[in-house]
Amino acid sequence: MRGAVSRTRERALAVVRRLRAAGHEALFAGGCVRDELLGLDPDDYDIATSAPASVVQEIFPRTIPVGLQFGVVLVLHEGESFEVATFRRDGAYVDHRRPVSVEFSDARHDAERRDFTVNGMFLDPETGQVIDFVGGRADLAAGVIRAIGDPQARFDEDRLRLLRAVRFAARFGWGIDPTTFAAITRLAPTITGIAWERIGDEVVKILTEGSARRGFELLEDCGLLQVLLPEIAALRGVAQSPDHHPEGDVLTHTLLCLEKLEVGRHDEALALAVLLHDVVKPACAEQRPDGRITFHGHCERGAPIAADICLRLRRSRDTADRVAWLVAHHLRHVDAPRMRIATLKRFLGQPGIDQLLELTRIDALSASGDLAAYEFCVAKRAELLAEEPLPEPLLRGTDLIELGHRPGPLFREILDRAFDAQLEGEITTVEAARSWLRERHPAPDRGAPA
Repeated sequence: MRGAVSRTRERALAVVRRLRAAGHEALFAGGCVRDELLGLDPDDYDIATSAPASVVQEIFPRTIPVGLQFGVVLVLHEGESFEVATFRRDGAYVDHRRPVSVEFSDARHDAERRDFTVNGMFLDPETGQVIDFVGGRADLAAGVIRAIGDPQARFDEDRLRLLRAVRFAARFGWGIDPTTFAAITRLAPTITGIAWERIGDEVVKILTEGSARRGFELLEDCGLLQVLLPEIAALRGVAQSPDHHPEGDVLTHTLLCLEKLEVGRHDEALALAVLLHDVVKPACAEQRPDGRITFHGHCERGAPIAADICLRLRRSRDTADRVAWLVAHHLRHVDAPRMRIATLKRFLGQPGIDQLLELTRIDALSASGDLAAYEFCVAKRAELLAEEPLPEPLLRGTDLIELGHRPGPLFREILDRAFDAQLEGEITTVEAARSWLRERHPAPDRGAPA
């Protein structure tokens, strides 16, 4: 991994050198500087330069003009792309995202327009000199996220910075400067004025870049959670029975689940399912006469709500559907030890079972800690994987239609029963499957639904 990153750095350095050879100032800028100073491998390298965008296009044979009016060009070099931006100072912002005008300037003014001090430094990649006009090195050493200059002005320029402050603080385990935090809290109700695509991307990054629990605690503390995900904020104070949930209320449980998300191991869909698996519990809560609290139906009822939230965050339909499926089935494993062998095979052989079992593990470890049902499923799945894979169904929907059934609510139920019979050896051929259908589920009278 480090070798690949070093090659990326060498290619970025080659871009810097070519700009300098043409007589222009060029420096590494922003997050890559921060990460190198922290001893981390940057995901990418951005370059700031005194060269106008038109000149950058002349110097490099392969470029993509991603924002010429802002002096931004992508330079394609040896199979990689590097954002090269002309030093600038920004004019007024009217949409909380982009300035209406820019004035090309120098490195100092370019640093002062950036979001946070730790992201406002430059690095000379040839000498190792850090150019810091905004106090970024001191805040890096102290572990503080601080807006450059006036926090209100920085957040007015781009409301997404409210979320970015939380993400960086969570990811690096840092605090947020009190003045900056106060501005985030004050402006939290305005966050929905920006595109939900951008909001959704930041929320997913908070979930998947590490320290998701810390990120969501900060979101709650500054009021962003209540605005963006009121369904999650509403989990605070929803009591649970201590026998199954000694950890406390539903939000406490959810935060403990988020704490177990691991970078590189858990993808967007699973992370969202971990966040949303108990989203409907406030509406399902019932207290029994013996004092126990139940949440009957919260898996099934929570699934469509989870999907709607994913779509609000502008996740793909495939992701929303996957999250809904995980939420709907996240307690199904509890019944596994009592399932018929055919039902168990079908349950453990379905696509996505690995993610579902991981969700159940995280859920159980964040509650009573009882992993018996999860471990049963893992062991049985290992046994089944050692056997032949699940066969193709001998009875399909086309067979039902051909034998006089019309598509309707019972179609899936009939096909599942037929597949169970096949897995248990009762049905072994297509003709046997059709005979089973005629005997067990004869076609209804003409005009009646299947």
